[in-house]
Amino acid sequence: MNRKRSFLSGNYSGRDLAKQFGVDLFSGCFIACGIYNFASAAGFPMAGVSGISLIFHRLFGTPIGGMSLLLNVPIVLVCFRTLGKAFFARSLRTLLVVSFLTDYGAPLLPIYQGDRLLAAIAAGVLTGIGYALVFRNQSSTGGMDFVTLSIRAKRPYLSMGKIVLAVDLVIISAGGWIFRDLDGVIYGGILTWLMSHIIDQVLYGLSAGKMAMIVTQDGKKISEMIGQTAKRGATIFEAKGGYTGEQKQVVLCAASKKQMYEIQKNAREMDPASFTIIVESNEVLGEGFDRK
Repeated sequence: MNRKRSFLSGNYSGRDLAKQFGVDLFSGCFIACGIYNFASAAGFPMAGVSGISLIFHRLFGTPIGGMSLLLNVPIVLVCFRTLGKAFFARSLRTLLVVSFLTDYGAPLLPIYQGDRLLAAIAAGVLTGIGYALVFRNQSSTGGMDFVTLSIRAKRPYLSMGKIVLAVDLVIISAGGWIFRDLDGVIYGGILTWLMSHIIDQVLYGLSAGKMAMIVTQDGKKISEMIGQTAKRGATIFEAKGGYTGEQKQVVLCAASKKQMYEIQKNAREMDPASFTIIVESNEVLGEGFDRK
């Protein structure tokens, strides 16, 4: 099959382009609805470039999507080199789709006019799902996404959701100060925290798990128990106590949260003197887990 490079797709095949465009439409519906039908209607500040656009919308009546496009120009110029041409092309496509849906699609749907707290929860869930789907599609909606992903490129160990939360709280506070709306700042904070949590859950939750390090006298016995209990493999390391100098074995294994509870309980019953450390693992890839 002949593959022709497409600037806007960042890919080569028409099938890939159609699939990515479909994801843009699907995720854009969530984002546009969350911004226009809930956040804007409830009148509280929102995060990111969308939040700045909402401020202009409330002050001057400018279209939210159109203003987002305009505000993205200086950000793109600063972050272009860090993120690369292909990612920029995909993000430009996503940004155009989301902006169009915000200004022309979302207004066709009913506007929520109920409780502001419920509006914040709905907006946080909808935008969180939408942005997470965009990120999983290796794209972004521009704006603070570019800033966030540029920070992530420099500091890959940082959580995407936590970066979004830190950057966006600044904009929410500015919106609350301009409109003298303390309640709005609180609702906007709830929205942003919920959105960042949803982003992390969608990005990492499907392949998240726990990792255990079990210090024991009989690593083989513990390893066999893990295989029988959770159908998981384990790795055994030879170790020595720093204080006593006593020879030990460390059994390392990864499992789901439900399986880890059984592993921890059985390890304690088999070796009451064992020492177990359990840590959260955002992503577990490989045999028995997600294969990327």
